[in-house]
Amino acid sequence: MTRFPTLFLSHGGGPWPFMEDRRVQYARTAEEFGRLPQLLPERPRAVLVITGHWEADAFTVSTSAHPPMVYDYYGFPEHTYHLKYPAPGKPELAAQVKALLTRAGVDCREDPNQGFDHGTFVPLGLMYPKADMPIVLLSLKSAYDAAEHIKVGQAIAPLRDEGILIVGSGLTYHNMRGFNRPESRPVSYDFEAYLNEAISNPDPARRNAMLVDWETAPSARLAHPREDHLLPLMVAAGAAGSDTGKRVFVDEVANVAMASYVFGGQA
Repeated sequence: MTRFPTLFLSHGGGPWPFMEDRRVQYARTAEEFGRLPQLLPERPRAVLVITGHWEADAFTVSTSAHPPMVYDYYGFPEHTYHLKYPAPGKPELAAQVKALLTRAGVDCREDPNQGFDHGTFVPLGLMYPKADMPIVLLSLKSAYDAAEHIKVGQAIAPLRDEGILIVGSGLTYHNMRGFNRPESRPVSYDFEAYLNEAISNPDPARRNAMLVDWETAPSARLAHPREDHLLPLMVAAGAAGSDTGKRVFVDEVANVAMASYVFGGQA
């Protein structure tokens, strides 16, 4: 079976595909997410998503065969709190993820109730609108240790040879107070330039070191006061192994750059 790439996707703000005005704002992202499946070597057996909207005291994997919805956003139209994305889970993949992490010495818990947050159902809904792709979620660890998240990515890398697409879902800029401010634009582009330099470095050791040292990047804490939306990139990079990353596209919404990356593959 073909080795799958790993992805880091900047998923945007809230349930934007389901709001007409936001869909216009995110037109580039909608188009790019929609064509990602065509760029993969073949149809995955399942997708493992590491989303910036799920963190726990220990790395935790979702085990539900029928994951519920998680409406973890505020101030949006009423209809966005009734959205459904009935993609199945895949408990056997969840068990495999736990086994790989345990073998690597990483404590991994299980959660039978975790569902799809907008960091999951937005990009995956655009990639697989029929909701027919099995999805398993892996949480962040709330200690926010970048090196530990890279290690987790390295531990789950064998899944890429078994038909599993590993997707980190976050944002290259995530400062809630900075969105829609003109002064945030250069901050977001400067920080993204550092990330792009890191992920495109052909030396994986150097790439990972730059990601671990992300706080030394220009405007790092202005771009990410909390790194919850950045850490999914660490997992995707760890799982990439020796595969070099490249920028798939950059969208600009709310005065900030939002970049997405691929490691390996043909995408």
